[in-house]
Amino acid sequence: MKRILIIALLLLSFGVYASAQYKYEFTTVKQNPATSVKDQGKTGTCWCFATNSFIESELIRMGKGEFDLSEMWIVRNNYVKRIFDNYLRQGKGNLGPGSVGHHYIDLMEECGLMTDQAYSGLLNGAKEHNHGNLQEWISTASELAVKNRIVPQPEIVNGILDAHLGKVPEIFTVNGKEYTPMSFYQSLGLKASDYVEITSFTHHPFYKEVLLEIPDNWDYKRLYNVPLDEMMQIIDYAVMNGYTLCWDNDLSDQGYAFNHSIALFTDENVKAMKEIDHRIAELPIDAKRRQEMFEDYSTVDDHLEHLVGIAKDQEGVKYYIVKNSWGTDRNGTGYHYISENYMKAKTISILVNKNSIPKEIRKKLGL
Repeated sequence: MKRILIIALLLLSFGVYASAQYKYEFTTVKQNPATSVKDQGKTGTCWCFATNSFIESELIRMGKGEFDLSEMWIVRNNYVKRIFDNYLRQGKGNLGPGSVGHHYIDLMEECGLMTDQAYSGLLNGAKEHNHGNLQEWISTASELAVKNRIVPQPEIVNGILDAHLGKVPEIFTVNGKEYTPMSFYQSLGLKASDYVEITSFTHHPFYKEVLLEIPDNWDYKRLYNVPLDEMMQIIDYAVMNGYTLCWDNDLSDQGYAFNHSIALFTDENVKAMKEIDHRIAELPIDAKRRQEMFEDYSTVDDHLEHLVGIAKDQEGVKYYIVKNSWGTDRNGTGYHYISENYMKAKTISILVNKNSIPKEIRKKLGL
């Protein structure tokens, strides 16, 4: 009897040990080129880092070479636009640091691009971005402008931005040639008109440009609305044909565990697990459930990442490979695996090259 008990305890111990060693194993199906992982530091500028990385991948795909573009050039110009927007809205605009992918594309077209070497946004030897003070100055200056009914003056706005991000050089050099931001942008062969945003919600008609009601869409731009299965078709078609995408998503969900570099659509709190000791069961998802979560705020818009590939785990479940912007010290390799169910449930929108959309869907959208 004692021997049986010992064996049982040993087997139980082995089972606990074995379960504690459960590991999701991924095989890459397709992964498209991307530049190195960057760190947004203590800022709310994931939208810019994600879209910047997306544009860098576009340049690689186009055969233009690999560039390290300046996020802070775009962030700077975004603040200039939204300060004026807030003034016109009598102080009821969105002055926070967050935005979405089209803000980058619009500013790329309006203001051009710079390299990170030319304009890093880091001063006095700083190694990490920290916009806490910048945000306070932006908010204070904007409030005073509204209070006094005086349009925010360029010298004041630029003074604040110069003090926190550095002055902008009139000319910079890339590969031995001098450029302005606009001439550099024009030299790259990018076209803002090539990029569109796609979403999928049932409170709007499909195959129309609709208003996506999220705070970070502060300029009220319209996105193309498609059924859920077609949004997923666009993602798959783009990746498998050599394109990447910018992914607007909900990172606050308990199934998105950055410490494990995985996101699963589940009722288990994976985020709180120090170790994953078993295979996590995922929940079913359809357009109805997706809509319900958006309407009860259990799905929110709070992060953008760069979607670069597709993988499968050892059970054949599909995942999407996304590049984050939190560096690698606190973020593993900087890449995460997002399950297909999580992608269906928690995607707010995607920014894509319109040429990466299947022809039959493009036709429905008038693209």
